[in-house]
Order: sequence, then structure tokens, then C-alpha cells
Amino acid sequence: MEIAHRRVATVHFTLSDDAGRQLVTTRGHDPLVYMHGSGSIIVGLEAALEGRSAGDTFTVDIPPERGFGPRHDSLVQTLPRSIFTGSNTPAVGEKLRAQTEKGPLDVLVTALSDDAITVDGNNPLAGRVLRADVEVMAVRVATPQEIQFGL
Repeated sequence: MEIAHRRVATVHFTLSDDAGRQLVTTRGHDPLVYMHGSGSIIVGLEAALEGRSAGDTFTVDIPPERGFGPRHDSLVQTLPRSIFTGSNTPAVGEKLRAQTEKGPLDVLVTALSDDAITVDGNNPLAGRVLRADVEVMAVRVATPQEIQFGL
């Protein structure tokens, strides 16, 4: 059976950056189980999985526009410390939830100074070419409940 719309695929993958550094892997962990066509994985990987069957192994390079999108400099802002309320000062590497005109946005604290905090709202993988090494473990038809409610 081939991976197609509304089929459930089970895959192992390793995601690396363009320098070959491993970013994440399912190896040694549970495989990824997803419903094809549901938008639950990045577009470039989903497109590469289309038509594959159990036992298939392959490598695909995923450009930013088919991965986590381009990097947007406008999502990096340096803000005065005075707008951060509470007793704890955020630390570099800490994730915060910011309220924007378009709704909430998760941001990462990237720098601190005496009077300012720099945050980045980009996905950490935005703007990066990714390489996925993939093994398809299983493919099956989704159940009516999975189609209605998701996995």
C-alpha cells in the first residue's frame, strides 16, 4: 500500500541541517505516525513521502520554503526590560509567549543587556535547508474515527 491522502504512515526519520548536524531523530524512539494530507508534517517531507511504501528508504533535501519557511528579520526585536513584568528576568534561551497584533507568538530570548531583551519569533529552523533520511515502516488506511478526529 502506498502513502496517499488519508492514509496513516509510520516512519522513522533523522533530520539534519545543511552542515550535516543532526537536529532530531526518531531512531531509538517511537516512530512518527501521521495522517497523510492533514498538514501535520512539513510540506517538503510530506511531498517526498507521497507514493512511498513500507520498506522504502530515501533521503530528501528540503528548502526553507517547503520546510519551516524563510527567516523574517522583522520577528527579531530588541525590547526595553521595563515592559517585562514579574520578578524573574528572562534568560537567554528561554521561550516566552508574546502578544502581537496578530495574536500570541512564541519567541526565544536571544540576548540580554542591562536595559534591553532581544527576542526572536522565528522558528529555530526557519531559513534553513534540511535533509531528511527516512524509512517507511508501515502504511494503512485511516479509521473513520481518525479521519473525523485526527490521530
